[in-house]
Parts: sequence; C-alpha cells; structure tokens
Amino acid sequence: MKLSLGIVGLPNVGKSTLFKLLTKNEVHIANYPFATIDPNVGVVAVPDERLDILYKLSRSAKKIPAIVEFYDIAGLVKGASQGQGLGNQFLSHIRETAAIVQVVRCFSDPEIIHIENHPDPLRDIDTINTELILKDLETVKKRIDKLEGEARTGNKEKIKELELVKRVESFLNEGKLLFLLGEEILNNPAIKGLNLLTAKKMIFLLNGEEKDVSLELKEKIAQFQSPYLVFDLKKEPDLSPLIKEAYKILDLISFFTTGEEETRAWTIKRGWKAPQAAGTIHTDFENKFIRAEVIFWKDLIEAGGWSQARQKGLIRIEGKDYIVQDGDVLFIRHG
Repeated sequence: MKLSLGIVGLPNVGKSTLFKLLTKNEVHIANYPFATIDPNVGVVAVPDERLDILYKLSRSAKKIPAIVEFYDIAGLVKGASQGQGLGNQFLSHIRETAAIVQVVRCFSDPEIIHIENHPDPLRDIDTINTELILKDLETVKKRIDKLEGEARTGNKEKIKELELVKRVESFLNEGKLLFLLGEEILNNPAIKGLNLLTAKKMIFLLNGEEKDVSLELKEKIAQFQSPYLVFDLKKEPDLSPLIKEAYKILDLISFFTTGEEETRAWTIKRGWKAPQAAGTIHTDFENKFIRAEVIFWKDLIEAGGWSQARQKGLIRIEGKDYIVQDGDVLFIRHG
C-alpha cells in the first residue's frame, strides 16, 4: 500500500522548499510563480525507530522502510479550476494522492514575491479551497448530466446514485470541503469512483514561526477539523511529524517482517485482517493465506529473537479473522 501526499498552495509559499527538505532532492526553486512545470515526485522513507531496532536484532542484510510519495504540485492561483496559471493539469495531479498538505505562508518577507502582493493566510486558504471545490463541482456536474439520462429509464440504482451525487453537489455549493461530509457517503463506490479533490483529508503546514500564526488562523483551521503544523522552512526543521500526522489522519499503521534477508515495514489501514495485510507482501499470500505467526515488536526485542520468543511461548498463531495491530511482527504461512 502506497501513501502519497500532494503539496499544494499559492505560488512562492514554500512548497518546493518543503519538498526539497523532505526528499533532499534538488528541485527547481525560483522566486517567481510557476517555477514548477511538472509535479516533482519524491519518495521519502518513513522514520521508524522500531524498524531500526528489529533490523539490528535480526542482523538483516537489508532494511526497507515504508515510504511516502510527495507530489510537489505547481502553485495554484485564483481561477485555476478554469485553467488560470497552470491550473487544470496540476489539479489533476492531486487526484493521484491520498491526502493534501496545504502550505500556507505566514511569514512576511518583501524580498519574496506574493501573487496577491502581500500574504494573508486566511484569504490564501480560501483561494486554494475555492479552486479545489470548483474543480470538484465541474466533475460532479458532468456525472449528474450523465446520471440524469440514465435515471430517466427508471433504473433504480441510477436514481439512487443520482440522489447521492446531488447531495454531494449541494454540499460543495455551500462552499464546504467534502472530507467533512462523512465516511459513509465518501466510501460509497459511486462517490469514491469520482476521485474528488476535496474528499481528500488535509494537513495545513504553516510556513513561519509560532508568533506569525494568529488565533484567527488557528480557529479557521479548526473549522476544517484538520491538523496543522508550524514550520519555519527557511531553517532545517525535523519534518517527521508531518509524516506521522499523515498516518494519523489516514488511519494507517505499520507492521513488520524481519529475518536474515531483510527487515521491512509495511503500511496498512487500521482494522485490516491478517490476510489483507499478507496481501501487501504478495497477492498470493492473501489468496493462499493459512495462518500468521504474530508477536508485538517490543516482546520480540525483549525475548532476544524469534527462536527465543518461540521457546518462551510468546509467538501467537492467528487465523483469517485476526486484526493486525500497529507494531506487530508477522510471519505468514501460506499455501
């Protein structure tokens, strides 16, 4: 399972700087709008001390962390949904991602151009969110046009789907982000299949210092029920809290496999059962799953290794209904 995050915001708010800090890749950063002509995609290892400890314990030949893909998407401007700036092509790139990191400029610096002449975090958030909503409305309206024709035939499924999509349209018309609508509607195949931008959960990254972040801004973000992180991207901050926050909002956890060949972290949704988790290692493991040998990572460390843990009776045999927990170490038995 791949975790991917899209970095969005107005031009010159620090998106490419964030990307560079995250990936340590040299990307094109320039002090003018639209320096990013294609989305830069960077692969970042998920920092996890548990992986490091298990790797040392097993003396593995390889250590393979879970990864996050970051898409550095060109600056959005007012009218992007209608093709202004580099508009449409970049909004479509956000569809590739699981969640959105919205970078908001809170610092003042007359040397760095702002597309609206001066930074105003409240206005800038509204600009970005409006463009995402307008793009979703365009997608939804196209779907409604098609469904209305199909519903006229009396097809009950299509009539039901039309009602659902119209409910989503109404929510968007109120200027609301769809991830606030609730999982039941968003996980409905009719809505999920539309891959709507504002259905993706959001983390706000406030570029500046704590003193630059007003109470009004914090209250605005609270309305979106979204987390925020404050980073001064001019410095070299520890950005691991951003990845941890992404795991939290997407309800993701990690399990591990470890042995002489490799120690590896795997990303799954919380609540997945053992066969689904096994399927992230190899599809055959899910289809031909027999059982899983399971131990919590700390118990394995304290036992001193797999064979010692087995001797102490610490390894459990779990079947198809076992729900994998964060920090489990698994050994999959399959046909």
